[in-house]
Amino acid sequence: MAKDKPSTPPDKGKKKPEGEAAQAKPAAPKAPKAPKPPAPTPRLLKRYRADIIPALRQKFGYKNTLQVPRLRKIVVNMGVGEASRDIKELDAAEAELALITGQKPRTTRAKISVSAFKIRQGMPVGCFVTLRGSRMYEFLDRLINVAIPRIRDFRGLPPRSFDGRGNHSMGIREHTIFMELDPNKVPHIRGMNITTVTTARTDEEAKELLAQFGMPFRTG
Repeated sequence: MAKDKPSTPPDKGKKKPEGEAAQAKPAAPKAPKAPKPPAPTPRLLKRYRADIIPALRQKFGYKNTLQVPRLRKIVVNMGVGEASRDIKELDAAEAELALITGQKPRTTRAKISVSAFKIRQGMPVGCFVTLRGSRMYEFLDRLINVAIPRIRDFRGLPPRSFDGRGNHSMGIREHTIFMELDPNKVPHIRGMNITTVTTARTDEEAKELLAQFGMPFRTG
């Protein structure tokens, strides 16, 4: 006796009616994201465009606006010699430098081994940040108007701190002069070096550019 073949389900192989296909609603389109508002222009950048460029053109006789020197970048470097023995010191220094500059720092490593300091090649010895654009102008504004006036017995920056190619370097003994840090939460007072790189061809032009920004150079 032949076995009965299994019956096929009634819906298999049948197409849905056109009415049912029309009832399926298409996915709703995603709403477009609202454009981000433009970032505000830093105060020193507005001052550079409105006042400093005409002043430098008048003093040095530049024929073209593109000849006027401008800021290229600011490098903030912090040495942490204790990092070779305790990596937590480097983590604390990076966190403090990030608060000061608003940018995540990079680690500086030793290029050569120095047995006297118990340093091997590749060991972390500090951290640094390179600022450009709006962050550079905002940091310079806070440095000139807030941090430098908090230095003890400050009598002006030495005018000979240029490298001969229009770049200026200054050292700070206590990084707690920046208002972003809470002195009660800083375990160690550290020093730091700030280098301002400009497009000026001479030190005289670079000094005048920074003086127009408000950098307090020593006179006399």
